[in-house]
Amino acid sequence: MRPFFVDTLEQVLPRMNMTEQNTRGLAGVVAAETGLSFIDGAEGRLWYRGFDVHALAKHASYLESVYLLWYDALPAAIELSAFEGTLARQRALPPAVLDALRCLPADAAPMAALRTAVSALGQVDPEADDISHEADLRKAGRLVAQLPTIVATFDRFRRDLDLVDPDPELDHAANFLYMLSGTRPSETAARALDTSWLLYLEHGLNASTFTTRVVASTLADMHSAITAGISALKGPLHGGANEKAMEMLLEIGTAGSVPSFVDTALEQKQKIMGFGHRVYRTEDPRATHLRRMAEELSLEAGDSRWYDVSRRLEVEMFERKGLHCNVDFYCATVYYSLGLAIDLFTPLFAVGRTAGWAAHVMEQHMHNKLIRPRAEYTGELDRPWVPIDRR
Repeated sequence: MRPFFVDTLEQVLPRMNMTEQNTRGLAGVVAAETGLSFIDGAEGRLWYRGFDVHALAKHASYLESVYLLWYDALPAAIELSAFEGTLARQRALPPAVLDALRCLPADAAPMAALRTAVSALGQVDPEADDISHEADLRKAGRLVAQLPTIVATFDRFRRDLDLVDPDPELDHAANFLYMLSGTRPSETAARALDTSWLLYLEHGLNASTFTTRVVASTLADMHSAITAGISALKGPLHGGANEKAMEMLLEIGTAGSVPSFVDTALEQKQKIMGFGHRVYRTEDPRATHLRRMAEELSLEAGDSRWYDVSRRLEVEMFERKGLHCNVDFYCATVYYSLGLAIDLFTPLFAVGRTAGWAAHVMEQHMHNKLIRPRAEYTGELDRPWVPIDRR
């Protein structure tokens, strides 16, 4: 089998002029080979392990898709049941991690709390420094099981509420909503959250995924790499777009206010959140399913206000600018319709993406080459030394 990671920059740069090779932000530079996902930006298509994301979003669950990503095969019913059961039994947090979350200030950013807790998990995991594939799989499973518990626990702590123990009888998404609110969610609500995690699961070498691979390429452990991925996702140019999209929708307020909002935003050259994508040139295939889930949640609640605002803005932006919405746009409507605090939107992005990060860590560990690109130097050379008493 060919190695998944190819040190492309190291191979090419010595044979090329640095200025010709330099691409700011590595845009368009192929830095890895992967069997995990493929994106066709021109056609607006996405595949996980060769399976179209449309088929997965319609027929599969999040954990079924995680199994596919980790084992390169769709699970049989007995395999999926065992996988789900194993993860359900690992949802509880170690006491030391609970203590760490309890000590955080109530006004701490949830993404910062998540980063701290994952790092703390690495301190108490008995296999923390074992990077064999078998240990990586076990640690990845524990992380996928425990990240929703971290988010729910921190939110309960900051609201001064008693913790809700995980319920092993509930599926992955339903259990999170139960731990967060203390109430068992509707089937529609659980399915909407589960679908959002499935759609956030894996998306190539974005900034956070590339970060996890760089860390893993040093042969650092799973928890270090995932902590780094969370740190990269915390930046507002990567994660946080779903939060900003919801804040924008709240500012607009009603579907009837959309045209004037767009008029002002375009006139003042303000960014309208949730539109356009660095890769897709047509509709983001993930947005297709989140639009559907947003509508279903609105119908169940008997209140279509935020779906109506979203849909009107989507139509307005396509008619005026030819721009399609991306995954974060309707995710905002879905999460808000679920009653989630806006500052939990990005942590829930991380919850969904963690299994994808873990798959990249495992892929990197199995076929490792230290990731070491070069930088184009733009400073001076041979500057004269000046003794300190003459400066």
